[in-house]
Amino acid sequence: MFYLLLIGLLLLFFSGAPLFAVMLGAAALGAYGLPRDFTAEFGGPLSSIYGLGTKDEAIIFATIPLFIYAGYMMAAAKTSDRLVRFANGLLGWMPGGLAIVTIVACAIFTIFTGASGVTIVALGGLLMPALLKAGYPEKFALGLVTGNGSVGLLFPPAVPLFVFGTVYGLQRELAEKNNWDTGRFLGAGLVPGLVLVGCLCIVAVAAAIKWKVPRQKFELGELGRAFLVAFPELIIPLAIIAVLVNGWANPAQVAALTVLYLFILEIFVYRDFKLKTLWGISTESLALVGTIFLVIYTSSAFSNLLVTAKVPQDLVEWARDNVDSKFTFLLLLNVLLLLVGMMMDIFSAIIVVLPLVAGVADYYGINPYHLGVIFLINLEIGYLTPPVGLNLFIASFKFQRPVIDVTRATLPFIGAMVFALMLVTYIPALTWVPPPKRTGTMSGLQSIVQEGVQSVGSIDEIKLPDGSALSKASCEQKYAEDEDMKDSCLGVLIDITDCRKLPAAEAKECEDTAIADWIEYSKPDEDEGDGDGEDEDSEDEDSEDEDSEDEDSEGEEADAGPEDEDSEDEDSEEEDSEDEEADGGPDGTGTGTGTGTGTGTGTGVGTGTGTATP
Repeated sequence: MFYLLLIGLLLLFFSGAPLFAVMLGAAALGAYGLPRDFTAEFGGPLSSIYGLGTKDEAIIFATIPLFIYAGYMMAAAKTSDRLVRFANGLLGWMPGGLAIVTIVACAIFTIFTGASGVTIVALGGLLMPALLKAGYPEKFALGLVTGNGSVGLLFPPAVPLFVFGTVYGLQRELAEKNNWDTGRFLGAGLVPGLVLVGCLCIVAVAAAIKWKVPRQKFELGELGRAFLVAFPELIIPLAIIAVLVNGWANPAQVAALTVLYLFILEIFVYRDFKLKTLWGISTESLALVGTIFLVIYTSSAFSNLLVTAKVPQDLVEWARDNVDSKFTFLLLLNVLLLLVGMMMDIFSAIIVVLPLVAGVADYYGINPYHLGVIFLINLEIGYLTPPVGLNLFIASFKFQRPVIDVTRATLPFIGAMVFALMLVTYIPALTWVPPPKRTGTMSGLQSIVQEGVQSVGSIDEIKLPDGSALSKASCEQKYAEDEDMKDSCLGVLIDITDCRKLPAAEAKECEDTAIADWIEYSKPDEDEGDGDGEDEDSEDEDSEDEDSEDEDSEGEEADAGPEDEDSEDEDSEEEDSEDEEADGGPDGTGTGTGTGTGTGTGTGVGTGTGTATP
């Protein structure tokens, strides 16, 4: 029965059933096959879904819909026209200038729209005719527009960055072990993204030189006018990167401000659309948001089930037995992700595959930020690979060309992207990660400030009257376990530093007073160890004397009389000596009696007799 259900689930997946339904079914099927009760195995993962909206992931979940909405607003406006005009003015004079303009414009536009095909639809109608008019072959122009529709996914605030960060953060043990921070991951793709764009630009320049495409004349005035018009939108990705890298705001706050900024800019400044257009933008963007959220939530339950069933551990064991090096694993990972990209869209691929390979990658010592960049480049290429390469079908529909023709046209650009992938994969230093934000408690901050003041603003050493030296090092060493004494010790150095700033007549007196106060303050701590024992013994003795006197008054033996009463001590000694004489004779007989009285806090009487027989 189990295997029949599994086959049915696979058939649903390959027939195009919604991914969230397939993953929820997989979680239920897996719970059915585990040894514990179905309610426990299935209910536990489902309950974890409800906590996602209140934990750290909530910030990222608030970010995703806002940036998607911002992208749809830019697509509805005339942003593409302004970007192309500026890029053409800046780069159009170079060999392959218009082709480079296409690559840069697609990258910037994809940052906000994601790899949803909107870039091809928005820019294709504008750039395709311009490329043909400039002298580029139709096949090359078709491949250029299609192949660069997803090239900006490594630059923040592209939505796949947030999705990968969220899904990796759900792997609790790995996230804590590697100190994972989605905010830092947003900057990890900057250098690899530039490498990818650079490789594609090389192909564009080579093609322009091969076909001798004419270059346009550089016009500084046109560049300046285009820059002024496009600047309010060009500044958005740069401002977002600066804010996130410096930690001035969290991603959700940045996303909210971006939407507000675009709302004012597009409606009241550029006036590209009216308020009523926002309804259509909202329905389109929220449909994508709902799909992503459903898949992420169900993937959380599915991931928890995989952990319960120890699937990641089993994969690590298999890799340990069959993959002999990190180099080989990275090669196999790229092949796997390219195959996955042929079958799934980028969001589904991240959500399904990442929980399975994250543990194996950690075993081989692959930095999770580096792993994320490798993931996204592979899945960018997946948008151009059949049978499910989304950009292929969108371009086929947009430009009315067969899918096979579009696929062939993109091959040079796929080759350039694969080359960039190899560079990024095997040169981890290209994945630059912003440093973590410094955080701590207020007491920790006070300690840092105080230590800084003490280290910079005071003298290092002084001489005490006994000839010994008092220095910062001696304070740190002697009072390492007593913060109050250490602070007081260091404070003496600061006080004397202030004294030496006074006139000479006052400075000497001030310094002597500070040293005398320190000696007096520190003396009890130095003498405490010598006197404590005697004081305690004396106090214990006095209390015993009082107790003993009280007992004597009750008629007990006088041997325990109080020692601090002189008369009683003498009588006791006489009594003891007589007792010893009576007890200690080796031969003969003897008797002795003794009495003693004493007054103090109590009274006591004692008698004693002794007999010895030889």
